[in-house]
Amino acid sequence: MTKSALQIARAAYQPKLPKALTGAVVAKEGEPTQSVADQEDIKKLFPNTYGMPLIQFVEGEAKEFAPMNVGVILSGGQAPGGHNVISGLFDGIKKLNPANKLYGFILGPGGLVDHNYMELTADIIDEYRNTGGFDIIGSGRTKLEKEEQFEKGYEILKELGIKALVIIGGDDSNTNACVLAEYYAAKNYGVQVIGCPKTIDGDLKNDMIETSFGFDTACKTYSEVIGNIERDCNSARKYWHFIKLMGRSASHIALECALQTQPNICIISEEVEAKNMSLDDIVTYIAQVVADRAAAGNNFGTVLIPEGLIEFIPAMKRLIAELNDFLAANGEEFNSIKRSKQRDYIISKLSPENAAIYASLPEGVARQLSLDRDPHGNVQVSLIETEKLLSEMVATKLAAWKEEGKFVGKFAAQHHFFGYEGRCAAPSNFDADYCYSLGYTASMLIANGKTGYMSSVRNTTAPAAEWIAGGVPITMMMNMERRHGEMKPVIQKALVKLDGAPFKAFAAVRDTWAKETAYVYPGPIQYFGPTEVCDQPTKTLQYEQAK
Repeated sequence: MTKSALQIARAAYQPKLPKALTGAVVAKEGEPTQSVADQEDIKKLFPNTYGMPLIQFVEGEAKEFAPMNVGVILSGGQAPGGHNVISGLFDGIKKLNPANKLYGFILGPGGLVDHNYMELTADIIDEYRNTGGFDIIGSGRTKLEKEEQFEKGYEILKELGIKALVIIGGDDSNTNACVLAEYYAAKNYGVQVIGCPKTIDGDLKNDMIETSFGFDTACKTYSEVIGNIERDCNSARKYWHFIKLMGRSASHIALECALQTQPNICIISEEVEAKNMSLDDIVTYIAQVVADRAAAGNNFGTVLIPEGLIEFIPAMKRLIAELNDFLAANGEEFNSIKRSKQRDYIISKLSPENAAIYASLPEGVARQLSLDRDPHGNVQVSLIETEKLLSEMVATKLAAWKEEGKFVGKFAAQHHFFGYEGRCAAPSNFDADYCYSLGYTASMLIANGKTGYMSSVRNTTAPAAEWIAGGVPITMMMNMERRHGEMKPVIQKALVKLDGAPFKAFAAVRDTWAKETAYVYPGPIQYFGPTEVCDQPTKTLQYEQAK
Protein backbone atom coordinates (compact mmCIF):
# COMPACT_ATOMS: atom_id res chain seq x y z
CA MET A 1 0.00 0.00 0.00
CA THR A 2 1.38 3.41 -0.97
CA LYS A 3 1.30 5.78 1.99
CA SER A 4 1.03 9.55 1.99
CA ALA A 5 3.53 11.66 3.90
CA LEU A 6 0.82 12.38 6.50
CA GLN A 7 0.05 8.67 6.99
CA ILE A 8 3.73 7.94 7.62
CA ALA A 9 4.05 10.81 10.09
CA ARG A 10 0.80 9.93 11.88
CA ALA A 11 1.84 6.31 12.32
CA ALA A 12 4.50 7.55 14.75
CA TYR A 13 2.00 9.49 16.89
CA GLN A 14 1.53 7.96 20.34
CA PRO A 15 -1.98 8.77 21.60
CA LYS A 16 -2.22 10.27 25.07
CA LEU A 17 -3.86 8.30 27.90
CA PRO A 18 -5.52 9.36 31.15
CA LYS A 19 -2.89 9.26 33.92
CA ALA A 20 -4.90 6.60 35.82
CA LEU A 21 -4.46 4.15 32.90
CA THR A 22 -0.68 4.50 32.52
CA GLY A 23 0.10 1.97 35.26
CA ALA A 24 -1.73 -0.81 37.10
CA VAL A 25 -5.39 0.02 37.81
CA VAL A 26 -8.17 -1.02 40.11
CA ALA A 27 -11.91 -0.60 39.51
CA LYS A 28 -13.56 1.71 42.04
CA GLU A 29 -17.30 0.97 42.17
CA GLY A 30 -19.89 3.71 42.61
CA GLU A 31 -23.59 3.59 43.44
CA PRO A 32 -25.99 1.09 41.82
CA THR A 33 -27.66 2.49 38.67
CA GLN A 34 -31.11 2.40 37.09
CA SER A 35 -32.34 3.01 33.53
CA VAL A 36 -33.25 6.53 32.38
CA ALA A 37 -36.90 5.48 32.06
CA ASP A 38 -39.21 2.43 32.18
CA GLN A 39 -37.21 0.99 35.10
CA GLU A 40 -39.44 -2.00 35.83
CA ASP A 41 -39.65 -3.07 32.18
CA ILE A 42 -35.88 -2.77 31.65
CA LYS A 43 -35.11 -4.57 34.93
CA LYS A 44 -37.40 -7.45 33.89
CA LEU A 45 -35.66 -7.78 30.51
CA PHE A 46 -32.12 -7.54 31.93
CA PRO A 47 -32.17 -9.28 35.33
CA ASN A 48 -28.46 -10.21 35.17
CA THR A 49 -27.04 -6.86 34.00
CA TYR A 50 -29.44 -4.31 35.51
CA GLY A 51 -28.55 -2.03 38.43
CA MET A 52 -24.79 -2.54 38.21
CA PRO A 53 -22.59 0.23 39.66
CA LEU A 54 -20.67 2.91 37.77
CA ILE A 55 -16.95 2.11 37.50
CA GLN A 56 -13.98 4.47 37.74
CA PHE A 57 -10.41 3.29 37.24
CA VAL A 58 -7.82 4.51 39.72
CA GLU A 59 -4.17 3.61 40.24
CA GLY A 60 -3.75 0.20 41.88
CA GLU A 61 -1.24 -2.56 42.50
CA ALA A 62 0.14 -4.69 39.70
CA LYS A 63 -1.46 -8.13 39.28
CA GLU A 64 -0.85 -11.14 37.11
CA PHE A 65 -3.54 -12.08 34.59
CA ALA A 66 -4.01 -15.47 32.98
CA PRO A 67 -3.89 -15.47 29.15
CA MET A 68 -7.20 -14.82 27.39
CA ASN A 69 -8.50 -14.14 23.89
CA VAL A 70 -10.69 -11.15 23.00
CA GLY A 71 -12.94 -10.48 19.99
CA VAL A 72 -13.78 -7.11 18.45
CA ILE A 73 -16.55 -5.97 16.08
CA LEU A 74 -17.02 -2.68 14.21
CA SER A 75 -20.76 -2.12 13.81
CA GLY A 76 -22.82 0.40 11.83
CA GLY A 77 -21.64 3.50 9.96
CA GLN A 78 -17.99 4.49 10.00
CA ALA A 79 -16.61 7.15 12.35
CA PRO A 80 -13.07 8.56 12.56
CA GLY A 81 -10.99 6.88 15.25
CA GLY A 82 -12.32 3.33 15.08
CA HIS A 83 -8.86 1.98 14.32
CA ASN A 84 -7.51 3.67 17.45
CA VAL A 85 -10.17 2.02 19.62
CA ILE A 86 -8.88 -1.32 18.33
CA SER A 87 -5.24 -0.18 18.83
CA GLY A 88 -5.98 0.84 22.44
CA LEU A 89 -7.77 -2.46 23.09
CA PHE A 90 -4.86 -4.41 21.57
CA ASP A 91 -2.21 -2.56 23.59
CA GLY A 92 -4.31 -2.89 26.74
CA ILE A 93 -4.74 -6.66 26.55
CA LYS A 94 -1.09 -7.16 25.58
CA LYS A 95 -0.03 -5.17 28.64
CA LEU A 96 -2.21 -7.44 30.82
CA ASN A 97 -0.51 -10.51 29.35
CA PRO A 98 1.63 -10.63 26.17
CA ALA A 99 0.10 -14.04 25.36
CA ASN A 100 -3.37 -12.51 24.95
CA LYS A 101 -4.79 -12.56 21.40
CA LEU A 102 -7.23 -10.25 19.61
CA TYR A 103 -9.60 -11.54 16.90
CA GLY A 104 -11.51 -9.20 14.57
CA PHE A 105 -14.84 -10.30 13.12
CA ILE A 106 -15.13 -9.32 9.45
CA LEU A 107 -17.79 -6.89 8.18
CA GLY A 108 -19.57 -6.27 11.46
CA PRO A 109 -21.82 -8.45 13.64
CA GLY A 110 -22.50 -10.66 10.61
CA GLY A 111 -18.89 -11.87 10.89
CA LEU A 112 -19.62 -13.24 14.37
CA VAL A 113 -22.72 -15.12 13.18
CA ASP A 114 -21.03 -16.39 9.99
CA HIS A 115 -17.73 -17.26 11.74
CA ASN A 116 -15.79 -14.87 9.49
CA TYR A 117 -12.76 -13.60 11.42
CA MET A 118 -9.03 -12.88 11.45
CA GLU A 119 -6.40 -12.60 14.17
CA LEU A 120 -5.21 -9.00 14.59
CA THR A 121 -1.47 -9.18 15.18
CA ALA A 122 0.97 -6.36 16.00
CA ASP A 123 2.10 -5.92 12.40
CA ILE A 124 -1.53 -5.52 11.22
CA ILE A 125 -2.45 -3.14 14.06
CA ASP A 126 0.63 -0.97 13.40
CA GLU A 127 -0.52 -0.41 9.81
CA TYR A 128 -3.76 1.19 11.04
CA ARG A 129 -2.80 3.34 14.04
CA ASN A 130 -4.15 6.91 13.85
CA THR A 131 -5.83 6.30 10.48
CA GLY A 132 -9.44 6.94 9.49
CA GLY A 133 -11.96 4.39 8.33
CA PHE A 134 -13.01 0.94 9.49
CA ASP A 135 -11.15 -0.97 6.78
CA ILE A 136 -8.98 -3.03 9.16
CA ILE A 137 -11.90 -5.51 9.46
CA GLY A 138 -14.80 -3.63 7.83
CA SER A 139 -18.21 -2.89 9.32
CA GLY A 140 -21.80 -4.04 8.84
CA ARG A 141 -25.34 -3.44 10.03
CA THR A 142 -26.49 -6.96 10.94
CA LYS A 143 -28.61 -6.72 14.11
CA LEU A 144 -27.82 -9.20 16.87
CA GLU A 145 -31.27 -9.86 18.31
CA LYS A 146 -32.19 -13.51 17.78
CA GLU A 147 -31.28 -16.46 19.99
CA GLU A 148 -30.00 -18.48 17.04
CA GLN A 149 -27.55 -15.62 16.22
CA PHE A 150 -26.32 -15.54 19.82
CA GLU A 151 -25.79 -19.30 19.76
CA LYS A 152 -24.01 -19.25 16.39
CA GLY A 153 -21.77 -16.49 17.76
CA TYR A 154 -21.07 -18.48 20.91
CA GLU A 155 -19.94 -21.47 18.82
CA ILE A 156 -17.04 -19.52 17.31
CA LEU A 157 -16.25 -17.68 20.56
CA LYS A 158 -15.93 -21.06 22.30
CA GLU A 159 -13.86 -22.51 19.45
CA LEU A 160 -11.41 -19.57 19.57
CA GLY A 161 -11.34 -19.44 23.37
CA ILE A 162 -12.64 -15.87 23.36
CA LYS A 163 -13.61 -14.72 26.86
CA ALA A 164 -14.70 -11.18 25.98
CA LEU A 165 -16.24 -9.42 22.98
CA VAL A 166 -15.97 -5.66 22.35
CA ILE A 167 -18.66 -4.12 20.12
CA ILE A 168 -17.79 -0.68 18.74
CA GLY A 169 -20.95 1.06 17.56
CA GLY A 170 -23.76 3.57 18.02
CA ASP A 171 -26.94 3.39 20.07
CA ASP A 172 -28.48 0.44 18.19
CA SER A 173 -25.19 -1.52 18.17
CA ASN A 174 -24.68 -0.94 21.90
CA THR A 175 -28.29 -1.95 22.55
CA ASN A 176 -27.42 -5.20 20.76
CA ALA A 177 -24.28 -5.48 22.92
CA CYS A 178 -26.42 -5.15 26.06
CA VAL A 179 -28.88 -7.83 24.87
CA LEU A 180 -25.96 -10.15 24.02
CA ALA A 181 -24.30 -9.53 27.42
CA GLU A 182 -27.56 -10.38 29.19
CA TYR A 183 -28.04 -13.56 27.13
CA TYR A 184 -24.50 -14.86 27.73
CA ALA A 185 -24.75 -14.00 31.45
CA ALA A 186 -28.11 -15.80 31.77
CA LYS A 187 -26.60 -18.90 30.11
CA ASN A 188 -23.42 -18.74 32.24
CA TYR A 189 -21.34 -18.94 29.06
CA GLY A 190 -18.48 -16.97 30.63
CA VAL A 191 -18.30 -14.43 27.77
CA GLN A 192 -18.10 -10.75 28.69
CA VAL A 193 -19.52 -8.13 26.31
CA ILE A 194 -18.28 -4.50 26.36
CA GLY A 195 -19.50 -1.60 24.20
CA CYS A 196 -17.72 1.52 22.88
CA PRO A 197 -19.65 4.73 21.97
CA LYS A 198 -19.33 5.53 18.27
CA THR A 199 -21.32 7.84 15.97
CA ILE A 200 -20.48 11.03 14.15
CA ASP A 201 -24.12 12.12 14.71
CA GLY A 202 -23.28 12.91 18.35
CA ASP A 203 -26.59 11.49 19.65
CA LEU A 204 -25.04 8.78 21.86
CA LYS A 205 -24.24 10.90 24.91
CA ASN A 206 -25.26 11.41 28.53
CA ASP A 207 -23.67 12.34 31.86
CA MET A 208 -21.22 9.43 31.62
CA ILE A 209 -20.62 9.48 27.84
CA GLU A 210 -19.71 13.10 27.15
CA THR A 211 -19.31 12.63 23.41
CA SER A 212 -19.36 9.79 20.90
CA PHE A 213 -16.11 9.23 19.03
CA GLY A 214 -15.80 10.58 15.50
CA PHE A 215 -18.04 13.60 16.16
CA ASP A 216 -15.03 15.88 16.71
CA THR A 217 -13.25 14.88 13.49
CA ALA A 218 -16.37 14.81 11.30
CA CYS A 219 -17.48 18.28 12.44
CA LYS A 220 -13.99 19.71 11.91
CA THR A 221 -13.89 18.13 8.43
CA TYR A 222 -17.29 19.56 7.48
CA SER A 223 -16.44 22.93 9.03
CA GLU A 224 -13.30 23.20 6.93
CA VAL A 225 -15.34 22.76 3.73
CA ILE A 226 -18.15 25.04 4.96
CA GLY A 227 -15.49 27.68 5.69
CA ASN A 228 -14.11 27.23 2.16
CA ILE A 229 -17.62 27.68 0.72
CA GLU A 230 -18.20 30.75 2.90
CA ARG A 231 -14.94 32.26 1.61
CA ASP A 232 -16.03 31.55 -1.98
CA CYS A 233 -19.50 32.89 -1.18
CA ASN A 234 -18.00 36.12 0.18
CA SER A 235 -15.71 36.38 -2.85
CA ALA A 236 -18.24 35.84 -5.67
CA ARG A 237 -21.10 37.55 -3.75
CA LYS A 238 -23.83 36.12 -5.97
CA TYR A 239 -24.91 32.74 -4.51
CA TRP A 240 -26.84 31.41 -1.54
CA HIS A 241 -25.30 28.06 -0.55
CA PHE A 242 -27.73 25.53 0.95
CA ILE A 243 -25.66 22.92 2.80
CA LYS A 244 -27.23 19.72 4.17
CA LEU A 245 -25.25 17.96 6.91
CA MET A 246 -25.38 14.34 8.04
CA GLY A 247 -27.29 13.60 11.23
CA ARG A 248 -30.74 12.08 10.77
CA SER A 249 -32.03 11.92 14.32
CA ALA A 250 -30.40 14.97 15.89
CA SER A 251 -28.94 18.33 14.86
CA HIS A 252 -25.68 18.13 16.85
CA ILE A 253 -23.51 18.25 13.70
CA ALA A 254 -25.35 21.24 12.24
CA LEU A 255 -25.14 23.11 15.55
CA GLU A 256 -21.43 22.35 16.07
CA CYS A 257 -20.58 23.38 12.49
CA ALA A 258 -22.57 26.60 12.96
CA LEU A 259 -20.63 27.39 16.13
CA GLN A 260 -17.38 26.80 14.24
CA THR A 261 -18.19 28.70 11.02
CA GLN A 262 -20.90 31.31 11.86
CA PRO A 263 -23.16 30.90 8.78
CA ASN A 264 -26.04 33.29 8.06
CA ILE A 265 -28.65 30.63 8.86
CA CYS A 266 -28.62 27.28 10.65
CA ILE A 267 -31.88 25.37 11.11
CA ILE A 268 -32.09 23.20 14.25
CA SER A 269 -34.62 20.37 13.86
CA GLU A 270 -35.39 20.12 17.57
CA GLU A 271 -36.36 23.81 17.67
CA VAL A 272 -38.60 23.39 14.62
CA GLU A 273 -40.45 20.58 16.39
CA ALA A 274 -40.68 22.42 19.74
CA LYS A 275 -42.12 25.52 18.06
CA ASN A 276 -44.49 23.45 15.88
CA MET A 277 -43.11 25.21 12.80
CA SER A 278 -44.51 24.40 9.38
CA LEU A 279 -42.47 24.00 6.21
CA ASP A 280 -43.76 27.44 5.17
CA ASP A 281 -42.56 28.93 8.49
CA ILE A 282 -39.03 27.71 7.77
CA VAL A 283 -39.15 28.92 4.16
CA THR A 284 -40.46 32.33 5.27
CA TYR A 285 -37.69 32.64 7.87
CA ILE A 286 -34.98 31.90 5.29
CA ALA A 287 -36.60 34.16 2.67
CA GLN A 288 -36.77 37.05 5.15
CA VAL A 289 -33.04 36.77 5.92
CA VAL A 290 -32.32 36.66 2.16
CA ALA A 291 -34.49 39.74 1.61
CA ASP A 292 -32.92 41.65 4.51
CA ARG A 293 -29.40 40.92 3.28
CA ALA A 294 -30.41 41.87 -0.28
CA ALA A 295 -31.72 45.21 1.00
CA ALA A 296 -28.22 45.83 2.42
CA GLY A 297 -26.68 44.91 -0.96
CA ASN A 298 -25.67 41.34 -0.03
CA ASN A 299 -27.16 38.84 -2.48
CA PHE A 300 -25.28 35.91 -0.97
CA GLY A 301 -25.20 33.72 2.12
CA THR A 302 -24.92 30.26 3.65
CA VAL A 303 -27.62 28.03 5.14
CA LEU A 304 -26.91 24.88 7.20
CA ILE A 305 -29.64 22.21 7.22
CA PRO A 306 -29.67 18.99 9.31
CA GLU A 307 -30.33 15.82 7.31
CA GLY A 308 -33.37 14.79 9.36
CA LEU A 309 -35.19 18.15 9.26
CA ILE A 310 -38.23 16.88 7.33
CA GLU A 311 -39.13 14.35 10.04
CA PHE A 312 -39.05 17.05 12.72
CA ILE A 313 -41.57 19.33 11.00
CA PRO A 314 -44.79 18.22 12.75
CA ALA A 315 -47.01 18.71 9.68
CA MET A 316 -44.54 16.86 7.43
CA LYS A 317 -44.30 14.06 9.98
CA ARG A 318 -48.08 13.65 9.82
CA LEU A 319 -48.00 13.70 6.01
CA ILE A 320 -45.25 11.05 5.89
CA ALA A 321 -47.12 8.84 8.38
CA GLU A 322 -50.33 8.99 6.29
CA LEU A 323 -48.38 8.39 3.08
CA ASN A 324 -46.64 5.35 4.61
CA ASP A 325 -49.94 3.85 5.71
CA PHE A 326 -51.75 4.65 2.47
CA LEU A 327 -49.04 3.35 0.12
CA ALA A 328 -48.53 0.22 2.23
CA ALA A 329 -52.23 -0.61 1.74
CA ASN A 330 -52.62 0.65 -1.85
CA GLY A 331 -49.19 0.15 -3.38
CA GLU A 332 -50.34 -2.01 -6.30
CA GLU A 333 -53.08 0.40 -7.34
CA PHE A 334 -50.65 3.36 -7.07
CA ASN A 335 -48.03 1.59 -9.22
CA SER A 336 -50.61 0.83 -11.92
CA ILE A 337 -51.41 4.52 -12.43
CA LYS A 338 -49.60 6.50 -15.13
CA ARG A 339 -46.61 8.37 -13.74
CA SER A 340 -48.02 11.73 -14.89
CA LYS A 341 -51.23 11.10 -12.92
CA GLN A 342 -49.70 9.74 -9.69
CA ARG A 343 -49.38 13.14 -7.98
CA ASP A 344 -53.07 13.95 -8.53
CA TYR A 345 -54.04 10.44 -7.40
CA ILE A 346 -52.18 10.85 -4.09
CA ILE A 347 -53.67 14.32 -3.50
CA SER A 348 -57.18 12.93 -4.03
CA LYS A 349 -56.63 10.17 -1.45
CA LEU A 350 -55.04 12.13 1.41
CA SER A 351 -56.80 14.01 4.20
CA PRO A 352 -57.40 17.72 3.32
CA GLU A 353 -54.55 19.01 5.54
CA ASN A 354 -51.97 16.55 4.19
CA ALA A 355 -53.24 16.89 0.61
CA ALA A 356 -52.63 20.66 0.78
CA ILE A 357 -49.06 20.18 2.08
CA TYR A 358 -48.31 17.51 -0.54
CA ALA A 359 -49.66 19.76 -3.31
CA SER A 360 -47.38 22.61 -2.17
CA LEU A 361 -44.21 20.55 -2.55
CA PRO A 362 -41.98 20.83 -5.63
CA GLU A 363 -42.59 17.99 -8.10
CA GLY A 364 -39.25 16.28 -7.46
CA VAL A 365 -39.66 16.19 -3.67
CA ALA A 366 -43.29 15.01 -3.90
CA ARG A 367 -42.08 12.14 -6.09
CA GLN A 368 -39.31 11.24 -3.61
CA LEU A 369 -41.90 11.11 -0.83
CA SER A 370 -44.21 8.80 -2.73
CA LEU A 371 -41.80 6.55 -4.61
CA ASP A 372 -38.63 5.89 -2.60
CA ARG A 373 -39.52 3.34 0.10
CA ASP A 374 -37.24 1.30 2.35
CA PRO A 375 -37.74 -2.48 2.89
CA HIS A 376 -40.26 -1.69 5.67
CA GLY A 377 -42.38 0.44 3.30
CA ASN A 378 -41.32 3.75 4.86
CA VAL A 379 -40.19 6.94 3.13
CA GLN A 380 -36.40 7.08 2.88
CA VAL A 381 -36.05 10.51 4.42
CA SER A 382 -32.28 10.62 3.92
CA LEU A 383 -32.83 10.53 0.13
CA ILE A 384 -34.97 13.68 0.19
CA GLU A 385 -32.91 16.59 -1.10
CA THR A 386 -34.01 18.96 1.66
CA GLU A 387 -31.48 21.56 0.55
CA LYS A 388 -33.11 21.73 -2.90
CA LEU A 389 -36.62 21.62 -1.46
CA LEU A 390 -35.94 24.67 0.71
CA SER A 391 -34.09 26.67 -1.95
CA GLU A 392 -36.84 26.05 -4.53
CA MET A 393 -39.56 27.10 -2.09
CA VAL A 394 -37.54 30.15 -1.02
CA ALA A 395 -37.12 31.11 -4.69
CA THR A 396 -40.89 30.82 -5.25
CA LYS A 397 -41.63 32.97 -2.19
CA LEU A 398 -39.07 35.61 -3.17
CA ALA A 399 -40.52 35.80 -6.70
CA ALA A 400 -43.94 36.54 -5.17
CA TRP A 401 -42.41 39.14 -2.82
CA LYS A 402 -40.63 40.76 -5.77
CA GLU A 403 -43.98 41.38 -7.48
CA GLU A 404 -45.26 42.89 -4.24
CA GLY A 405 -42.15 45.09 -3.93
CA LYS A 406 -40.95 43.31 -0.77
CA PHE A 407 -37.77 41.90 -2.33
CA VAL A 408 -35.32 43.99 -4.33
CA GLY A 409 -32.38 41.67 -4.84
CA LYS A 410 -31.33 38.60 -6.81
CA PHE A 411 -31.46 35.02 -5.60
CA ALA A 412 -29.39 32.13 -7.02
CA ALA A 413 -28.72 28.92 -5.11
CA GLN A 414 -25.99 26.29 -4.95
CA HIS A 415 -26.52 22.95 -3.19
CA HIS A 416 -24.24 20.68 -1.15
CA PHE A 417 -24.60 17.57 1.01
CA PHE A 418 -21.75 16.70 3.38
CA GLY A 419 -22.02 13.20 4.79
CA TYR A 420 -19.63 10.48 3.69
CA GLU A 421 -16.81 13.04 3.37
CA GLY A 422 -16.48 13.20 7.16
CA ARG A 423 -17.03 9.60 8.28
CA CYS A 424 -13.58 8.18 7.49
CA ALA A 425 -11.30 11.21 7.84
CA ALA A 426 -7.99 10.73 9.65
CA PRO A 427 -8.90 11.33 13.30
CA SER A 428 -8.09 14.65 14.94
CA ASN A 429 -5.68 14.56 17.87
CA PHE A 430 -8.73 14.68 20.16
CA ASP A 431 -10.35 11.64 18.51
CA ALA A 432 -7.02 9.79 18.21
CA ASP A 433 -6.49 10.20 21.99
CA TYR A 434 -10.14 9.69 22.98
CA CYS A 435 -10.57 6.53 20.89
CA TYR A 436 -7.30 5.01 22.08
CA SER A 437 -8.40 5.70 25.67
CA LEU A 438 -11.83 4.11 25.03
CA GLY A 439 -10.21 0.93 23.67
CA TYR A 440 -7.67 0.78 26.50
CA THR A 441 -10.48 1.32 29.03
CA ALA A 442 -12.40 -1.57 27.44
CA SER A 443 -9.40 -3.85 28.10
CA MET A 444 -9.44 -2.81 31.78
CA LEU A 445 -13.19 -3.51 32.05
CA ILE A 446 -12.49 -6.99 30.66
CA ALA A 447 -9.60 -7.51 33.11
CA ASN A 448 -11.93 -6.59 35.98
CA GLY A 449 -14.53 -9.16 34.91
CA LYS A 450 -17.20 -6.66 33.77
CA THR A 451 -19.93 -7.34 31.20
CA GLY A 452 -22.82 -5.25 29.90
CA TYR A 453 -20.73 -2.08 30.33
CA MET A 454 -19.85 0.71 27.92
CA SER A 455 -16.35 2.16 27.99
CA SER A 456 -16.49 5.71 29.39
CA VAL A 457 -13.90 8.51 29.28
CA ARG A 458 -14.92 11.82 30.89
CA ASN A 459 -13.58 15.30 31.74
CA THR A 460 -12.68 15.59 28.06
CA THR A 461 -12.19 19.36 27.91
CA ALA A 462 -9.19 18.95 30.24
CA PRO A 463 -5.79 17.72 29.01
CA ALA A 464 -5.88 13.97 28.26
CA ALA A 465 -3.80 13.12 31.36
CA GLU A 466 -6.70 14.41 33.50
CA TRP A 467 -9.42 12.41 31.73
CA ILE A 468 -11.45 10.03 33.93
CA ALA A 469 -11.70 6.46 32.63
CA GLY A 470 -14.29 3.92 33.70
CA GLY A 471 -17.44 2.10 32.67
CA VAL A 472 -21.17 2.72 32.62
CA PRO A 473 -23.79 -0.09 32.61
CA ILE A 474 -25.52 0.02 29.23
CA THR A 475 -28.89 -0.65 30.93
CA MET A 476 -28.53 2.76 32.60
CA MET A 477 -29.03 4.47 29.19
CA MET A 478 -32.07 2.46 28.13
CA ASN A 479 -35.77 3.11 27.75
CA MET A 480 -38.63 1.38 25.91
CA GLU A 481 -39.58 2.61 22.42
CA ARG A 482 -41.94 1.38 19.72
CA ARG A 483 -40.00 -0.22 16.87
CA HIS A 484 -41.81 -1.93 13.97
CA GLY A 485 -45.01 -2.12 16.01
CA GLU A 486 -43.44 -3.60 19.17
CA MET A 487 -42.08 -2.06 22.37
CA LYS A 488 -38.32 -2.70 22.48
CA PRO A 489 -35.51 -1.75 24.88
CA VAL A 490 -33.20 0.79 23.20
CA ILE A 491 -30.57 3.32 24.24
CA GLN A 492 -32.23 6.71 24.47
CA LYS A 493 -31.05 9.07 21.71
CA ALA A 494 -29.68 12.42 22.90
CA LEU A 495 -31.21 15.28 20.88
CA VAL A 496 -30.07 18.90 20.95
CA LYS A 497 -31.28 20.46 24.21
CA LEU A 498 -32.85 23.85 23.60
CA ASP A 499 -32.04 24.83 27.18
CA GLY A 500 -28.44 23.58 26.84
CA ALA A 501 -25.42 25.88 26.72
CA PRO A 502 -24.40 25.14 23.06
CA PHE A 503 -27.85 25.99 21.64
CA LYS A 504 -28.21 29.05 23.89
CA ALA A 505 -24.82 30.34 22.72
CA PHE A 506 -25.93 29.91 19.09
CA ALA A 507 -29.37 31.47 19.65
CA ALA A 508 -27.76 34.54 21.25
CA VAL A 509 -25.78 35.43 18.11
CA ARG A 510 -27.70 34.01 15.14
CA ASP A 511 -29.57 37.26 14.38
CA THR A 512 -26.23 39.06 14.12
CA TRP A 513 -24.83 36.32 11.84
CA ALA A 514 -27.97 36.57 9.67
CA LYS A 515 -27.43 40.29 9.00
CA GLU A 516 -23.65 40.48 8.93
CA THR A 517 -21.12 38.45 7.00
CA ALA A 518 -19.41 37.10 10.12
CA TYR A 519 -17.93 33.95 8.61
CA VAL A 520 -15.15 32.00 10.35
CA TYR A 521 -12.75 29.88 8.31
CA PRO A 522 -11.47 27.01 10.53
CA GLY A 523 -9.19 25.49 7.86
CA PRO A 524 -8.05 21.85 7.78
CA ILE A 525 -7.50 19.68 10.86
CA GLN A 526 -4.02 20.32 12.29
CA TYR A 527 -2.03 17.44 13.78
CA PHE A 528 1.27 19.18 14.56
CA GLY A 529 1.76 22.53 16.25
CA PRO A 530 0.49 24.57 19.19
CA THR A 531 -2.03 22.91 21.56
CA GLU A 532 -4.66 25.60 20.92
CA VAL A 533 -4.56 24.72 17.20
CA CYS A 534 -4.22 20.93 17.43
CA ASP A 535 -5.93 19.68 20.56
CA GLN A 536 -9.14 21.66 20.95
CA PRO A 537 -12.32 19.69 21.70
CA THR A 538 -15.59 20.64 19.99
CA LYS A 539 -17.35 23.92 20.77
CA THR A 540 -20.24 21.75 22.01
CA LEU A 541 -18.07 20.18 24.72
CA GLN A 542 -16.53 23.53 25.62
CA TYR A 543 -19.95 25.13 26.15
CA GLU A 544 -21.38 22.09 27.96
CA GLN A 545 -18.48 21.86 30.38
CA ALA A 546 -17.76 25.57 30.89
CA LYS A 547 -17.16 26.01 34.59
